[in-house]
Amino acid sequence: MIDLSTLPMRVAIGQFSELTDEQMIFAQQCGLSDVQMNTPKMPGDERWEYEDLAKAVARAAEFGQRLICLENVPVRFYDKIMLGADGRERQMENMAATVRNMGKAGIPILGYHWMPNSVWRTNSQEPIRGGAISNSFNLEIANERPMTHGRIYTEEEMWANYDWYLSRILPVCEEAGVRFALHPDDPPVPMLGGVARLFHCFENFKRALDTHPSPMHGLDYCHGCWSEMRGGEGVLESIEYFGTRGRIFYVHFRDVQGTAENFTECFINEGNSNPAAVMRKLRDVGFNGFIIDDHVPHMVNDSPWGHRGRCYSTGYILGLMDAVMAA
Repeated sequence: MIDLSTLPMRVAIGQFSELTDEQMIFAQQCGLSDVQMNTPKMPGDERWEYEDLAKAVARAAEFGQRLICLENVPVRFYDKIMLGADGRERQMENMAATVRNMGKAGIPILGYHWMPNSVWRTNSQEPIRGGAISNSFNLEIANERPMTHGRIYTEEEMWANYDWYLSRILPVCEEAGVRFALHPDDPPVPMLGGVARLFHCFENFKRALDTHPSPMHGLDYCHGCWSEMRGGEGVLESIEYFGTRGRIFYVHFRDVQGTAENFTECFINEGNSNPAAVMRKLRDVGFNGFIIDDHVPHMVNDSPWGHRGRCYSTGYILGLMDAVMAA
């Protein structure tokens, strides 16, 4: 297993589901050593097996890369857990097996979310600077959509289900040496589609980490979502609080214009926050995880994955980090 404590703050590449030659060479050409996979395309309807995980690790190593993180298992792996439905015990057994298999394969971080009805946007063709295409969200439009799971799931229910899961999965994470990194709700609003969303404010993140204080439990700190919460206010304070406690495991570095109720995803340097101030704060709190882009605008003649948009954002992050670390 990689000793994460020995690594510096650094930039990674990822948000792809397969380790193709093109993606791996792209990582090399960007000068990066860490790759992350998001909802990897792997065999298994209910869990991931050691052999397939080990193949992914070996595949990344062929190109001199560390497979540092898997972000998001398929929702079908733990939807009954999130909703407290019949069958959650079986899903729990399979999630425990997946975490143990990750540890055995040497993959040190599993990113997770608590959104049974996933990420929401109301426009996926929002034009921004220079005609680049991005996403936007409007809560009034979203609230016109029907319930996604047939009834209202209250905040109390979702907390009870969350506590049931974390009390069982974190001991497995400790045994396997796998960090469990919580992503904010996206968008961070109290309810969508009839399902309460827990992770839309500082107080609820604090509650989750205080209630489940395992050293394996921390944050996938999505800067864009934290920026959405209060229009950029509170971002530096949240990094200070969780960063000084060693609870930020890795960072999604992106931004938006607007607030959780009505926002547009934008280029990294024209959002609510000052990116240099955010990078300085990460340095100052001793953050030593990886930083990755996330949702990026699609630039002219871009690929479906967004090679041009990702070159822009990754290059920006690399330059910003170098400047801040040299200051």
